[in-house]
Amino acid sequence: MNSSPWPARSAGLLLRDPRPEDADTLVALRNNPVVNRFMLRTSVDPDVYAQEWASIPDSDIDYSCIADLDGRVAGLGFFDVVDGLGQPGMPQGTQGVIGYMLRPDLAGRGLGTDLVRGLLTAAFDVLRLRRVTASCNADNIASARVLEKNGMRREQHGVEDSWHADLCWVDGYQYAMLDRERATTRTVR
Repeated sequence: MNSSPWPARSAGLLLRDPRPEDADTLVALRNNPVVNRFMLRTSVDPDVYAQEWASIPDSDIDYSCIADLDGRVAGLGFFDVVDGLGQPGMPQGTQGVIGYMLRPDLAGRGLGTDLVRGLLTAAFDVLRLRRVTASCNADNIASARVLEKNGMRREQHGVEDSWHADLCWVDGYQYAMLDRERATTRTVR
């Protein structure tokens, strides 16, 4: 399919492919209780998760990346290329699904906005996708703001649509952006 869009800069972040030496940091971040407050999967098996990240550079559909700040892992950008809904034979690999996670000690510095901006740039400008979606817990106001700051439109408010191990049934938001909307948001900024 397409080659990796990484490395790429997004403001102060370097978005790059994962490396084997990142494994312990990735697992620690992913299993951090503060981070997992809004994640539906509240913990991951360390060995399985490290293997999932190790396989990303060889994937044709997973373009997840490390957000590097001054040589240290600041967060993760999740990015899968998927097929859209439609009739048999529709173009394949036309959509992206993104998400992100940051170290809690870096919250409030605009890094989530920079990370999502970098994911959208890769999706639209490098991989030439036509549509990108992202979801978040409706109670995660900071994440919803990050998606909206990047010009994504809220398409859905799912009422109690997801089960969370600690919070029970939670509401979720789904956001989306089309390539033509991305072109408009870039000229408005």
